[in-house]
Formats: sequence, structure tokens, C-alpha cells
Amino acid sequence: MSPLDSARTAYARPDAPLRTPRSLEYDLLARMTQRMTATATRRDTDFPAFAGALHDNLRLWSTLAADVAGSGNGLPPKLRAQLFYLYQFTAAHSAKVLETSADIEVLVDINTAVMRGLRGDGRRG
Repeated sequence: MSPLDSARTAYARPDAPLRTPRSLEYDLLARMTQRMTATATRRDTDFPAFAGALHDNLRLWSTLAADVAGSGNGLPPKLRAQLFYLYQFTAAHSAKVLETSADIEVLVDINTAVMRGLRGDGRRG
């Protein structure tokens, strides 16, 4: 199904459940995490796909950072600061991963931890 067909299907269904911003963020992080993990296994044979996955993950984090830095963000200040720090760390670590001086697992762990928080599951596991 093409993206246009998917959009038509979604808009044609008035009974479709509305997505919350939290569920959208969760889904985006899940997709980025899965993509980074999948492309990491092919890093040596398909580096452009791997670099693209890292780039898209960083774009997502950049968007999240801009949101938490905005004055209209309703999250508690401490959580906003922590999320902004995670963006900064993700940016620096992504560069190291591309240089092959660091591993991708830390980025996967960060995304997974944030996904747990979005899901309301503070447990480690």
C-alpha cells in the first residue's frame, strides 16, 4: 500500500482511534530503534542505510529537543532538561558511532528507556 493509499484509508475511517502525541512519539522511537538495529547488522555492506538510520534518529531527537526547549512545553523542568541532555548526548555519540569509535547499543538503550517512560513503565528490564 502506498503512503497516499494509507492516508486515504486513514481519513476515510471516521471510527479510527485518535493517536495521542505520546503514542506517536513512542511509535517513532520504536521505528527508529528497530531501523538502527537492523541496519547495524549490515553496516559493513550497506553503510549508507546505517548512516541514514542514525541521521533520522538524530533528526527525531533534534525535534524532541526543540519541543522540550520551548516555553510552551508542559513537562516538568527537570524532565525537560534531562530530555535535552539526552539529545546532546545522542548527537555526540552518533558522531562517534559513525567514526567507528563507539557502539550503537547506547543509542538503542536510550530510545528504549524513553519508550518505557512514554509507556508509563519505569521498571528496568
